[in-house]
Amino acid sequence: MYRPEDLKRIQACGRYVMEELDRVCTELGINYVVYGGSAIGAVRHQGFIPWDDDVDVCMPREDYERLFREAPALLGDHFELMDYRTHPDYPKTFGLLGLRESAFIPKVAARRKFRVPIGVDIFPLDSLAEDPAQRARQKRATWLWGRLLYLYGTPTAIVSGPWAVRAGIGAVLQLIHHGLHLMRVKPQTLAAKWERAARYEGTSNVLGDFSTRDPERWSASYDEMFPAQRMTFDDISVMVAKEYDSVLSRQFGTYMDIPPKDQQVNHEAQAVMFGPYAPEARC
Repeated sequence: MYRPEDLKRIQACGRYVMEELDRVCTELGINYVVYGGSAIGAVRHQGFIPWDDDVDVCMPREDYERLFREAPALLGDHFELMDYRTHPDYPKTFGLLGLRESAFIPKVAARRKFRVPIGVDIFPLDSLAEDPAQRARQKRATWLWGRLLYLYGTPTAIVSGPWAVRAGIGAVLQLIHHGLHLMRVKPQTLAAKWERAARYEGTSNVLGDFSTRDPERWSASYDEMFPAQRMTFDDISVMVAKEYDSVLSRQFGTYMDIPPKDQQVNHEAQAVMFGPYAPEARC
């Protein structure tokens, strides 16, 4: 559980990074929309969900690749764009615009070597294959490579269920983690295999997030998202999907309802280092 002042400062950092990402995307003409809880925050709260501690955006694959090619030359000195291609030990299938010299360490990542900074997660959206059999292969392969990448960087994965189940599954996952390291598998290799599995070169208009277990649920047509609309997000503004109600209803159901207290969860970082570039919380 965060102290209120720490959560406010984490959110202030998220806004600061998001403001820079929006500036650069606007200058380059790169399409993006806020995603997941950040989209709910923009629509329902006109800012952060009160207990949320991160910012997520998504964008079509071609915009994601342009961002990584062209944005570094435009970014301010306080910010760093990263994914598995820029940082060999980066432990995720999606990118991040981070605040330099900061760190955000959830419990699940406490023993990871790579320290992910506070920032904005950037999810590339790939086309869902139109053929059902091909789509099933796409989903299976991305699930496999994505889970192996996660286990490579996670010495002790969090498992739910009864104690005996947690102990048994946890032991297997630790064996996989240590086996990947003994075989000297590189996280870059796993992430590259995930990306190759996710990419579909057909003409499908439906874009999905293959970093999730269910990319069909976390999907939207290009026309549902763009042209995106600008909305207030605390004291900045961000881009929200054109048909946000359809997208959020499919992903979350009754997203305008405030969940009960026991469902108001966040990443609950075990450690946060704000670093020298963090702004003060703006209340």
